[in-house]
Amino acid sequence: MAAGTEATRDERAPMPDGRAARAASVEARRRAVRDALAEVDRELADLRGMREVLSDDDEHDPDGVSMSSEWSRLEGLRQARLAELAEVEAAAARIASGEDGICAVCGRPIAPERLEARPQATTCIDCAR
Repeated sequence: MAAGTEATRDERAPMPDGRAARAASVEARRRAVRDALAEVDRELADLRGMREVLSDDDEHDPDGVSMSSEWSRLEGLRQARLAELAEVEAAAARIASGEDGICAVCGRPIAPERLEARPQATTCIDCAR
């Protein structure tokens, strides 16, 4: 590099192997969570369709789970998937900015094994306890 010129982040150095692996892991998890969220959304749409054509009084149906119970279950799953997606998106942003792998509580490095198992982790194992 010539004197007086400054390289961009991409020109300086490639992403370290550990970070690249975490980025790939986070991206795979993002796809999986988005797929799971899409499936829950499809199930909710199906339930809405059934609700339009069936009686609202299904609470005493001996043949299965009530629509209200199923709606609550699916909405709970949807909220959990949305929360997980937010965690994964935040992890991707930390990796992109180079701020990943540091415990948000104590400031020490998060063990690579923990990041491999849970790439969206924001705390070391000691602080997570």
